[in-house]
Amino acid sequence: MSTPPKKPLLGISMGDPGGIGPEICAKALSDPDIYRICRPLVVGDGEVMAEAIRFCRLPVSIHLCDQPEAGRYVFGTIDVLDLKNLAAGRLRHKQVTAEQGRAAFEYVTKVIELAMAGRIDATVTAPINKAAINAAGYHYAGHTEIYAQFTGTRDYTMMLAEGDFRVAHVSTHVALRQACDLVRKARIGKVIELAHRTLLQLGIASPRLAVAGLNPHCGEGGLFGTEDDKEIAPAVVEARAAGIDAEGPLPADTVFSKMLGGRYDLVVVMYHDQGHIPTKLLGFKYDGKTDTWGSLAGVNVTLGLPIVRTSVDHGTAFDKAGEGRANPQSMIEAIRLAARLAGGGREDF
Repeated sequence: MSTPPKKPLLGISMGDPGGIGPEICAKALSDPDIYRICRPLVVGDGEVMAEAIRFCRLPVSIHLCDQPEAGRYVFGTIDVLDLKNLAAGRLRHKQVTAEQGRAAFEYVTKVIELAMAGRIDATVTAPINKAAINAAGYHYAGHTEIYAQFTGTRDYTMMLAEGDFRVAHVSTHVALRQACDLVRKARIGKVIELAHRTLLQLGIASPRLAVAGLNPHCGEGGLFGTEDDKEIAPAVVEARAAGIDAEGPLPADTVFSKMLGGRYDLVVVMYHDQGHIPTKLLGFKYDGKTDTWGSLAGVNVTLGLPIVRTSVDHGTAFDKAGEGRANPQSMIEAIRLAARLAGGGREDF
């Protein structure tokens, strides 16, 4: 009789202590289904996690450990690799502080270290505050740049996913004027390659990729710009010659509807908002009458890394931190996707 495969061990960085990261970690790990698919380990501060459990009134307990191998990984007990960076008495909800920025940065670098050493199978990140980590002296635009440096990765990109709706970006956090200059054949080809590889890792046997155009109507033969003909189309031709099922450039005003209808598994987008707007329109549900978000679905994945990294698709939400009303949906989805990527596409164990 064969031994069942071991569930993936996931390192979850707690995020900025003053934001909603500890709360959404605690709420996500109060879901018994999470323990069916993985072994989750929060990397952060034990006292801060205990405080989140307290104000959320969750029926779970904390188990502190000093290494991943010491975790219990059973529902009802949240395992925390306690870095002892911030005592509960120094916790400042809703505030940007250098101390909390330093703590958040060290949670992230610790999960990277563990994954690079092969001691955990994948990483998941709760939101950090860019102002806080910069105040602490760590000058990064965000998680992606931290991961790139600490893993020695040069070619990487962001993928957003909401269920089977996926986008991968040619550029992200740059000015729109600069984003147009970054639409180059080599970069587009690399993103197509990374996206194709990730879809295979997710268990999709024959991935179908669409590549969005940059200009209205894909430039209309040069009338509205030449990037679609000179940069995007040749990249798609090369990808197809390499055996990748890619199509494009396709008009961005219709390509997402086609993916939603099942024609494609992912759309390669040219800049930040071209991919973020349709994904968040699908996953984020705002109620203007109550000024609340009924849904915060969607996962951020960094492609091209030597380790798995998924993240929530939202920020620290300082306005609601410490109140027990943060929505853990994106964190739950990020954990599920990390487990799937670490498990070779499997969704159950």
